[in-house]
Amino acid sequence: MKTVLISGASVAGPALAYWLRRHGFTPTVVERAPAPRPGGQAIDVRGVAMEVVARMGIEAEVRRARTRMRGMSTVDGDGNETWRSTEMTFSAGRLDSGDVELLREDLTSLLYERTRDDVEYVFGDSIETLEEDEHGVRAGFERGESRAFDLVVGADGLHSNVRRLAFGEEGRFIHPLGTHLAIFSADNFLNLDNWQVWYREGDAGYGIYPVRGNTEIRVTLGFASEPPGHDYGDAERQKRLVAERLSGLRWETPRLLKAMWEAPDFYFDAMAQIRAGRWTKGRVALLGDAGYCPSPLSGQGTSLALVGAYVLAQELGRAGGDHTKAFARYEERMRPFADLNQALATENPGGAASEESIDRAKNAISLDAG
Repeated sequence: MKTVLISGASVAGPALAYWLRRHGFTPTVVERAPAPRPGGQAIDVRGVAMEVVARMGIEAEVRRARTRMRGMSTVDGDGNETWRSTEMTFSAGRLDSGDVELLREDLTSLLYERTRDDVEYVFGDSIETLEEDEHGVRAGFERGESRAFDLVVGADGLHSNVRRLAFGEEGRFIHPLGTHLAIFSADNFLNLDNWQVWYREGDAGYGIYPVRGNTEIRVTLGFASEPPGHDYGDAERQKRLVAERLSGLRWETPRLLKAMWEAPDFYFDAMAQIRAGRWTKGRVALLGDAGYCPSPLSGQGTSLALVGAYVLAQELGRAGGDHTKAFARYEERMRPFADLNQALATENPGGAASEESIDRAKNAISLDAG
């Protein structure tokens, strides 16, 4: 039975652990956070990724957890509505689609609950070193004792630690898209009723939508800029930067910035893609955002993670644990799919990709390819 160390317990990591168990592997998931991470924006499960969810047996739960938006508006700086739709939203696309929008934390919770009884989770730790030989990989940890595994998978996001250790520094792979986003939650002081509101002036703006039965709002603040060289662990500095860039906006900006300073789940990062010539090296593989992040601007990061997890585990199972063969097939099958979905973020700078492009990209892979 092959042992696999997975770094990251968001979406890709637990999904991979689920499928590896079903192919006879023994996965261990290590996560720097002390527990599954709360907060985050609404994410989409689209196209073939919905089939992955169905095969996991959690489609009903995913659909129950979906957001319930009735539509959306755009407003000007005085709060006057300039456009509205009851057919789509910027965050989810067409409301009559079979795709599902839900909160990231709800999906990660479902995946964790689905796997926690038969997968080893190690929270509050991180991989510090990787030493590979012909028999496997010895992983050194920041807190725990070093352990040997047959394979290692980096499912640890845009700023992947595994990618840095095994493939090289982040700068070789990251491609900023010229935008930064901040995401946080707050009380629904705008009294929104399953309705999104978006406001933009110049190169800055924000979107607001209610969640949790309209008791909370999730806020996405964004602005165009070059990478500021911020410290990803310095939330106070990040908040100052966001407040500085959005302070000239009107409407509800002062109240939103005040809520940002008080938010317990503030997240900030550059919108960027990971473009790597290869996602596997020796006994190490990259999965999801760690290998082929399309950026939230594509709306497809979650779907790529779910499909990638399924395909990687499937190929390892088919190859009888021969990772060299399995990794080659994983890259062969996933790369065209990843390329099409990454292209969604750059097709229409400053706006959404076309419905035709989204429909083509979200279904551009077969789960049962031989």
